Amino acid sequence: MKNIFFLLLLITSVSFAQQDGYWDKERATSKEVTVSAGDRLLIKTEDFPKGTTEVVYRITLLDNNQQMANSLVSVLKAIPDPSGISQGSAGAVFLLSKVAGDDKCKYAIFSSNTLANDYIENGTTKNACLYQNTPVNKDAKRLSIDKSTCLKMDADAMWFGFESKNWIMDQRIVLEVVPWVDNKLSKGWTTEKRQFIIDQVQTSDLAKKMIHADDFSICILEKFQEKYSFQEFDRLLAAEKSKAYRDFGNACLTQKPANQTLLNTIRTDAEQHFKNKRYNEAIDLLQTTIIDNENAKTLDYNALGKYYIYSKQYGKAIKYLKIGAQQDETELLIQLNIAHAYLLNGDFGKAKELHKKHRTQNVTATQSWSSKTKSDFEDFTKLGIQNEDFDAILKLLD
Repeated sequence: MKNIFFLLLLITSVSFAQQDGYWDKERATSKEVTVSAGDRLLIKTEDFPKGTTEVVYRITLLDNNQQMANSLVSVLKAIPDPSGISQGSAGAVFLLSKVAGDDKCKYAIFSSNTLANDYIENGTTKNACLYQNTPVNKDAKRLSIDKSTCLKMDADAMWFGFESKNWIMDQRIVLEVVPWVDNKLSKGWTTEKRQFIIDQVQTSDLAKKMIHADDFSICILEKFQEKYSFQEFDRLLAAEKSKAYRDFGNACLTQKPANQTLLNTIRTDAEQHFKNKRYNEAIDLLQTTIIDNENAKTLDYNALGKYYIYSKQYGKAIKYLKIGAQQDETELLIQLNIAHAYLLNGDFGKAKELHKKHRTQNVTATQSWSSKTKSDFEDFTKLGIQNEDFDAILKLLD
């Protein structure tokens, strides 16, 4: 009952896992062989499909007239994700054959035929990536590319060597190997090929404007992986590739929930350009990605207006600040920046009107209109942005 409980818990825990791949039953290995008494034998698995990142194998020794209770493929149908296999004793009990004979054997696994041939000729296991030195009558394990040298990226197969420990009778051995195929890697998108796309994106004009371009690069990479296998991408004409980069870049900049992290990164980068007094870079980045792609919120227009004020482009500042004010007339940071732009653009009357209207309010939860005005005027003065009416506005706010 205890094993059944753990089995049910295992199946439940992995049934909700995200499906990033599948057990490839079509290219699974299932072979029953007879090893002569005291002899060694080598079995090559079926060729692994592209994108194989995990394998599960099961070895069962049978006595005469015994049959396998369940194939490994049928067992794995209940486990949607390879991580479930290694979750404690339940996984091991579940994977092992329900039957096994009394005979036992040693076995070794090799990552290439060349390494395996030495085992057949002289029994050496120094080149084995895994060696079971203690004779067993059944065994099952999961191997993955990140934890085992038996499985490498784009590996073609594995070689299992068996050594009979029965010096009188032949042995019946059943070997089953099932590969787990990663959906993305099955399309040929290896680490090097994914890095190639990222490197290409980061040479683009837009990526160069960003301080942190990784989110943008990865977004485009994911769209390439969704639409094309690497082989399909590689066959595109140069003009088709360029268009795909542009189209995917535009798609990454649309106002969708999935793109909010990227858009927020762009906002942060633009503000960092501003703090570093690179006003043109701040304007260009915010304009081309947020404003022109209709992603702008009220405070985006406020930020763009502020960048134009500090770059002494007051007319453009007024234009974009007014657009932001139309979205939210209650946002006083925009109203204050409009007042600054009017004042610096020579329209003292309009600036005075806004200051009189809002001087008793706060622009944020913790800062008053008047203190923010004073702070901004001090900042303007340090940067050489002068106006003879600064003092008159400050007296109005006292």
